[in-house]
Amino acid sequence: MAKPTEVIQTTKRTIACDGGDGPLGHPRVFLTIGAEDEISCPYCSRLYQYRVSTVGDAAD
Repeated sequence: MAKPTEVIQTTKRTIACDGGDGPLGHPRVFLTIGAEDEISCPYCSRLYQYRVSTVGDAAD
């Protein structure tokens, strides 16, 4: 697996990634985080890690 360009923590299992660079990003893809609790974007290599929401977390 390629080294992630960025690691993003999330409390949601389904996320959308567009590369984050506006017109220089990539097509929006929807990714589902499975049992491994993480998934890497096939376009930009961002690594999304699922974590359980705790009381006091800001709304996502």
